[in-house]
Amino acid sequence: MNSLRCLTTWLLLLCIGSLPLVHALSPRAEKTDPASKRAYLGFDRNIFPGKAALPVLRKTFTFSGYWLSPPPGEKTNTWLGQRELLRAQGFGFLLLYRGPQTRDLKNQAAAEKGTSDARDAASAAKREGFPAPSIIFLDIEEGGRLPATYHAYLRAWASGLSEAGYRAGAYCSGIPVKEPSATITTADDIRAHAPSQDFVFYIFNDVCPPSPGCTFPQNPPSPEAGGVPDARVWQFAQSPRRLERTVHCPPGYHTDGNCYAPGDTAHTWFLDVNSASSPDPSSGR
Repeated sequence: MNSLRCLTTWLLLLCIGSLPLVHALSPRAEKTDPASKRAYLGFDRNIFPGKAALPVLRKTFTFSGYWLSPPPGEKTNTWLGQRELLRAQGFGFLLLYRGPQTRDLKNQAAAEKGTSDARDAASAAKREGFPAPSIIFLDIEEGGRLPATYHAYLRAWASGLSEAGYRAGAYCSGIPVKEPSATITTADDIRAHAPSQDFVFYIFNDVCPPSPGCTFPQNPPSPEAGGVPDARVWQFAQSPRRLERTVHCPPGYHTDGNCYAPGDTAHTWFLDVNSASSPDPSSGR
């Protein structure tokens, strides 16, 4: 009688103990529903919107772009020194650094410039109080396939940031470009020329669809919905809108062609709208 009870108890404990293992090995337990991944809204703009704008924008956005260099077309950078103001409002960060134009990259000098820009970006991030290993996204405005000189620059940029303790990101096009024998995105081209771990992708694709246009959904679309499977951030609306790409977008852009946050009733701060897989895409808090 006692032996039977012990055997029964041992079998019961064996079954109970094996349940977590069975659950862990179950295919259903390992599946992740992409629709269940949470995404977060953010904004970016070339000019700092000002202290008064932050509480208004914070009602809609979780993170903000933050330039470490003068933005494209600008000679000065109005974002410098604003980190604590944004952090006090609860914003996460999307760190940006202006990339070169292809015409500015010449053979061997391309890699040298990549190293120099990486040092400058890392120094600016450190001065602004952004910890290593924050991700710094290089702003690449050109779309489609990049020339060899640009890839040399990018490899040096990624290596230089890594040596300084930061991570390399690329803001680039996720819009497919048709070539005679293939279809390419800039993100695909960068990935093909550098180890995948070298770059985190922030892509722009404001073509409707997949873009929802100038909208501010409570449940933002996943960055992957922009067309690049491993994108961390997706810029789905730009100011000013590109009519040739946004002709099929739903109403939302203002009559001046720009996108404004819902709380900005005076239409003071036109901006670009982003979706990210993290409330702090650059890990800059």
